[in-house]
Amino acid sequence: MSIETLRFELKRPLLLMKGTKGFLACGYINPETCNKTEEACAIVSGVNDFEDMKKASIVAVSKAAEAMGIKVGDTGESALARFR
Repeated sequence: MSIETLRFELKRPLLLMKGTKGFLACGYINPETCNKTEEACAIVSGVNDFEDMKKASIVAVSKAAEAMGIKVGDTGESALARFR
């Protein structure tokens, strides 16, 4: 399954990588909102492109992502593998 990527140019890029089971996003996204909507998300920060996102350490996760075994400190790439 492929990962869909979205990029929006703001002062810093808003980046999102979406699989069928959840998504990896930059710090613009609030995981508390994902808790309310019961969506699985993992957040990385200080990234400028999709390759940076894969290499970065996760700084926050929603409850649904945590239930999938994704935790703070994991890499973005490991989260994407679970979100596929």
